[in-house]
Amino acid sequence: MTESPEAILLVGGKGTRLRPLTVHTPKPMVPAAGVPFLTHQLARARAAGVEHIVLATSYLAEVFEPYFGDGSALGLHLEYVTEEEPLGTGGAIRNVASRLRSGPDDPVLIFNGDILTGLDIEALVATHRSAGADVSLHLTRVDDPRAFGLVPTDASGRVTAFLEKPQTPEEIVTDQINAGAYVFNRSVIDSIPDDRPVSVERETFPDLLAAGAHLQGMVDSTYWLDLGTPQAFVRGSADLVLGRAPSPAVPGRCGDRLVIDGALVAMDAKLTDGTVIGKGARIESGARVEGSTVLDGAVVEAGAHIADSLIGAGARVGARTVVEGAVIGDGAMVGPDNELRDGVRIWCGADLGPGAVRFSSDQ
Repeated sequence: MTESPEAILLVGGKGTRLRPLTVHTPKPMVPAAGVPFLTHQLARARAAGVEHIVLATSYLAEVFEPYFGDGSALGLHLEYVTEEEPLGTGGAIRNVASRLRSGPDDPVLIFNGDILTGLDIEALVATHRSAGADVSLHLTRVDDPRAFGLVPTDASGRVTAFLEKPQTPEEIVTDQINAGAYVFNRSVIDSIPDDRPVSVERETFPDLLAAGAHLQGMVDSTYWLDLGTPQAFVRGSADLVLGRAPSPAVPGRCGDRLVIDGALVAMDAKLTDGTVIGKGARIESGARVEGSTVLDGAVVEAGAHIADSLIGAGARVGARTVVEGAVIGDGAMVGPDNELRDGVRIWCGADLGPGAVRFSSDQ
């Protein structure tokens, strides 16, 4: 039995809900707290004793290996497997099985590439081993489970069903949801069909349950956030900076702000609530940036106000412009005196003239 389990990281998604952040960058490589989000996941796995990780890539697959290489800088051994055709979660797991070194009864960790979590990874593996489970799932509790698949368990934590997103109040039988981290026995991975797309959530798990396999749930209600939307991604980055979400990979002390070396911030600019200013970015006099990410080389001009937003690499936000809950794509130019709010997305390279978009009158 290998002491430290291997891991598979599923990083093949297109990140369509995150566009335009993901036009030029796959979702796991979008910076959160100053480094690609994937860095936090890799560092947390390494801290839990994992040494060998296989990355299941697909969309913009060519950017991962040049950045992370063989993983030695993080104390890891990384391998990369690219899907030619989208295979779904189960298909992606099966597709990398040949790179695993584990025996049939060894546990293999599997992580979704878009979850920011404080999960106790070692506890999940220990639960799996002590329960003698075939598959174990990290479950988290949410206030409103309607957007998620529900996973009820019995008194011993054994999974009793997998319920698709509930449509009626009567269908909400638990507040436990699949949190996107699993332990599979190697033999279960090898049993997934290898010649077609497979969803673990809709096919593999229900089929295993129907066949009498032991699926164990471990509820861990530490920090958990699905980074599927721009607002969630910005929040997750801020929570990493603030220290609410734990990661050994944050490049600096936790606090109200993280200014990467090479950024220029005016003395009277205010940066708060977990704001990140990327390398070569410039924040001019009187600007206020709250809970936001300003990527490399972007410029926020004098007197602008940015809140809960992401400013793409090389973008420019004009003087006195207000950006709240919005995304400005890479290289976009937003002129002075604009007002961008409430989930608006400005596409990469777009050019907005002075005062072109407003929510309030011009008085």
